[in-house]
Amino acid sequence: MAAMLEVEGLSVGYARKGLALDDVSLVVPTGGIVALLGANGAGKTTLIRTITGLLPMHNGRVAQGRVRFAGVDITGMAAHRLVRLGLAQVPEGRLIFKQLSVEENLQVGAAFLPRGKVAERLEAVFALFPRLRERRRQAAGLMSGGEQQMLALGRALIGGPRLLLVDELSLGLAPLIVEAIYQQLMSVGETLGTAMLIVEQNAHVALEYAQTAYILDRGRIAMSGDAATVGASSAIADAYLGLAGEVPADV
Repeated sequence: MAAMLEVEGLSVGYARKGLALDDVSLVVPTGGIVALLGANGAGKTTLIRTITGLLPMHNGRVAQGRVRFAGVDITGMAAHRLVRLGLAQVPEGRLIFKQLSVEENLQVGAAFLPRGKVAERLEAVFALFPRLRERRRQAAGLMSGGEQQMLALGRALIGGPRLLLVDELSLGLAPLIVEAIYQQLMSVGETLGTAMLIVEQNAHVALEYAQTAYILDRGRIAMSGDAATVGASSAIADAYLGLAGEVPADV
């Protein structure tokens, strides 16, 4: 299967702080779902900033390596250009516009679409998330955390992206809400064929839905492979994922 995203030998640093990423490589296949796992400080945020073109805003620089999206070298490309290529992000903390209505938030995500396509794409998002249709006139800040996460997903999906980066989707949400939103997300992936890179501290839920997993530790890839294999390793869970006692021992 052809790769939708390829990160090759990427090393990234910040001024006077050394390397935050050191020779990192990973692949997200077309239509595939990949989990990127690791503790705070592992380098996950830096990798996302590099992929999405936001690294310069944080005074970071690529020391070596490259990022390819659908075969195009996008290393250092501006974020707005990446959106037009079909890359979208659900950021950590959701970052919705709380004073705006649900529909107005979605229209922000649709700003780059041809005007004649906006109504059609709004309907597509409302079909995916009926709760958003019910709340379309409501101020986004008055919704529950789960509903706000649906809105963040809808805003990212309204342009029909080929690759979706999901950053800490489970943060601050109850487990049942997390499971429900992930199931909706997987349904979206199956329906639209959208590839996904899921960045999570909640390793258990990410491994449940991903096909492949990479573990990032202190800026380097510590392990990669089939998600089920990674999740079944008690040694790996204890060392990198904080899941000791939550997964079965190796068979």
